[in-house]
Amino acid sequence: MDRVAFSIFGIEVMWYGILISTGVLLGIVVALRECKRVGFKEDNLIDFLLYAIPSSILGARAYYVIFSWDYYSKNLNEIINIRQGGLAIHGALIAGVIVGILFCKKRKINVFQILDIVIPSVALGQSIGRWGNFVNQEAYGGPTNLPWGIIVDGVKVHPTFLYESIIDFALFLFLIRFRKNKRKAQGEVFALYIIIYSIGRFIVEGLRTDSLMFLNMRVAQLISVFLVVVGIYLFNVLRKQNSSIDDK
Repeated sequence: MDRVAFSIFGIEVMWYGILISTGVLLGIVVALRECKRVGFKEDNLIDFLLYAIPSSILGARAYYVIFSWDYYSKNLNEIINIRQGGLAIHGALIAGVIVGILFCKKRKINVFQILDIVIPSVALGQSIGRWGNFVNQEAYGGPTNLPWGIIVDGVKVHPTFLYESIIDFALFLFLIRFRKNKRKAQGEVFALYIIIYSIGRFIVEGLRTDSLMFLNMRVAQLISVFLVVVGIYLFNVLRKQNSSIDDK
């Protein structure tokens, strides 16, 4: 499949960008609907997204470039070229959470409330955006004989982009159902995203052949293990705090 969807005035528009943009737009629609359901001011969400989206893109690119510095140190002009891919979700999440904390501190908003609103949309966006990896012929796994394998350079390989896309969409469906639980504490939706996504990512990353590496270890797997621990700790703390409030 051609990476270029179409051209406008000689400028090539890539499928990668179209798919990511589609995921972002659909995610915004879902988040705005959740605002109405829980009574959160839509203006606050829109203001947050105006900061969070560009910051997340920068964070995703910076993360990828840092862990691919051997290449980019010799090709500095390629650092800002994201049209061919090279965005890491962990970098986007780190940047997004930092912006969320700063934004909510300024607006005097509970950061967990806004994270719970947007994080299912993040999972939805990831599930759609992963198809950009398919178009770019990246984020695939090692050789396989499974019937759903895809052909890359004449070899049938694991479609790891598809595995993660399915995991992300299933996670999205689970989170939008879980967040209707009236007994949950604010932040539990976010914590569950961290736990479940990280477990899925750890498994899928083990099949990939293009992982970012640090000291001969897969960076995404290291981050995933750390996030699982953080997510479990956060979920338990929030659940205990909520139980203490209910007891009173």
